[in-house]
Formats: sequence, structure tokens, C-alpha cells
Amino acid sequence: MKRIISIFSILLLFLLTSCSDKVMGYSVALWNIPEYKIQGGDILPVYIRSNISHVYVIGTSDGQKVEIPLWQLTEPVKKSKVLQVQSKYQKNAHTYASVKTDGLPCRSEPVNTSKQVYRLRKGEEIKILFEGKGQIPMTGGKPLEGCWYKILTSDGTQGWCFSYNLTLFEKDESGNQIGDQLIVEKDTVDEVYNSLLSKNWYPDYFQTMINTGNIDLQKFNPTYRFAIDVENNKVLLNWEKIHKSWAYEGYSKIDDNKYELKNLPIQIIYRRADYIVIRYTGENGKPQELNYVILSENLEEVVAKEKERRVSEFEKIINHGNSFKSSSYGTITFNSEGTFQWINYKLLVPSILDASAKSYGTVSVKYALSKALSSQYDGVITFKFEGMSKEVNFLYKLEEGALRLEDATGAKIDGNLLKARGSSPMILYFTVSK
Repeated sequence: MKRIISIFSILLLFLLTSCSDKVMGYSVALWNIPEYKIQGGDILPVYIRSNISHVYVIGTSDGQKVEIPLWQLTEPVKKSKVLQVQSKYQKNAHTYASVKTDGLPCRSEPVNTSKQVYRLRKGEEIKILFEGKGQIPMTGGKPLEGCWYKILTSDGTQGWCFSYNLTLFEKDESGNQIGDQLIVEKDTVDEVYNSLLSKNWYPDYFQTMINTGNIDLQKFNPTYRFAIDVENNKVLLNWEKIHKSWAYEGYSKIDDNKYELKNLPIQIIYRRADYIVIRYTGENGKPQELNYVILSENLEEVVAKEKERRVSEFEKIINHGNSFKSSSYGTITFNSEGTFQWINYKLLVPSILDASAKSYGTVSVKYALSKALSSQYDGVITFKFEGMSKEVNFLYKLEEGALRLEDATGAKIDGNLLKARGSSPMILYFTVSK
């Protein structure tokens, strides 16, 4: 193959130096070529097209015959038609653009949902060919400022790009920028985005639970987090019912303090240094917004402390008496491993217990009391009867030689906090069984 190209190059050189002036057509320059004093929009005679070397042989204003890459010119046409081709590119003949954000998509059509044909790099220089009509992208329910342009990249790719994240400028015949408009430099660092990286972001309700001291261990799970691990090229998104991980491929800035992760259904909205919103679009196509924060607390310690509180509260009941008896409501026996047996509870069926409930199950102290109720009760005890799907809660008070329970079926429970008693609750009185 190399030998064939070499032979063709020798032949091409011969043709260039020959006296043949036969023109195969005329093309319009799409890209400035300063070394030959060619600007975008110039009409050039074309003598030869090489599909092997991917060049045209064109004539310059000073009579030279030179090779120009195919992508820098339009397809040659008859002299009678070239002015029509030139008019298409005339308005933006000298217009270029610098890309403001990394990963900006170049699309096959002027529609934000059309196929991506190229991803532009931050600071990359592209040629503006002409303006087109298309569907204006929306953000926050409002159309973005700008318009669609057919663009040309330095490797010859053509596509459509919306101008919101482009800085337009013009070049002169020498290839120098006209005017003093600043261009985004390739090494510009987005400090806001960088502040998001390699950090663990946790659901904002974690902070609320920590501040109130009411930790719901089913929801307060240290694995629920959002993180971009650049070093290992991973993106992690965990919430109560969302457990996703992807390969990290970079980002693009789509608005002030708003970023889109490449090829992922995630947008990041920066609110402040310790607070972001993740807009995640699941498989059902419906976006949802998840609030994440930075926490200073050690989450493992928070969980351990809550578990200790629950064990301590339950131990207080055990130490008060592991068996309690009522002439009306039967006998409850607690075991240290968190199980119970409750016999002769028929008067609690069906108002509190289901007829299917067995006489044994597990017991815990998992809810906390509001300040208003903590002066009247010692806590909330939760029974999970075998054969019964829902849990049964009672407010409890340890009294001298006795245990008082109050049915909490109609009580107001918010997360892990019992805030208000139920209306007309049943009161159960037990004495310590000796």
C-alpha cells in the first residue's frame, strides 16, 4: 500500500509541474489556509481530486498548484453554479468559534435529541459554516439563548451545534483573530465542578436526622450516597430505591452551575459548596431531583450510637422485669436477645392484633419520642408478631413494680419520631411477674 501511495505521489508531482490547466470544477474554501493566503468563502479552481491522498489540487491567486485536504473545500461544481454555493457560506465565511465547555455534543440535525456525531473539547476551535433553523434547547422550562450552526471541526467532521456554549470570533487572511473578544483557554479549570469530585454526597435528610437526634436506621444507610470517583472512573448513585453505578467519561457544562455527565442520565445542579441537586432520569423516562449534602459527622459512629440507644432502652425494660402480667391482657415475657412471648391477649383482637398473630415474635425500641411526650412516657416499644404483617407500637412507662402500655395505633409517627398520641387509645396495665 505504501508503494502505491509513493507512486501516486510521484505521479501527482508530475501533474502539478505539468503544463495542464484543465479545470475539473470550482470549490469554495471552508477553512482559512494562511500559507496560501486563502480565506473561508474564497472560490478556487480545482484541477485534480485524489481519493487516495484525500486532497484536491487547486490553483492559488499567484498561479501555484497546491494540495488541499478534501474536507477544507466544498465539492467542485461548474463555474456557473459556484456563486450559488458561495452564497450559502458567505455570511459566516470568516467566522470561527471556541468551545466553552468540555463534551459539548455536535449533532446530525439541529435538534437536541438527534444523534451525536462528535463531542467537542473545551477550548477546541471550530469553523462556523452557516446558521440553521432547529428546535431550541430548554432549561428550567425556558429556551436557551442562541441558535443552531452547521460547524466544521479540524478533522473534517460536520454537524450541528447550538451556540449557547460557543464563543464566536472572526479571523483575517493571516489566520489571526479579529477583535479582542476573549476565547476560553484549553487549560481553564472549572473550580465549581472540581469541588464536586472525589467527595461523598449524602441525602439531605441525613442531616435532618442528625440534627434532631431521630435516626431511622432503615433510611439512614451510609451506602446511600452520590460520588464521582475520577481516579477509578466510576460514578455511584445510591438512594433508598436507586442503586446505580456507571463508568465515568467526563462532563459538559450546560448552564451556570449546571453540569451533565457524559452518556449518563444525570445532571448536577450546584447550589452551594455543601449542597447539590442530582437530576436523575430513570428507566421510566421521568426525571426526579435528589438533594445531597456534605456531612461532617462520621456516619458509622452515628449508626453505632443509635443502635446503642435502642439496646440501652430495651435493657431498661428487661432490668425492670422480664415478665409482666395482666389479668385482662395476658402475660408478656421479654428475652434479652430481642424476642418475646405474649399469651392470653384475646381482648386485643381485632382492635390491636390480627386473629392470625402468633403468641411470639421480635421486640425492639426503635422510635424516639417528641419533647412534649418524653416527659409523660419513657419511650415506644415495637412488637412484630409472627403471622402478622404490620408492626404493633405502644407508648410505655416504667412504674414501680409495673409496666403501663398505651396503644399507639393512631399515633402520629414522622420518620423515626412519634410526635402525637392516638385518639382514645387503649391503656394496658401490667405488673412485674414474680
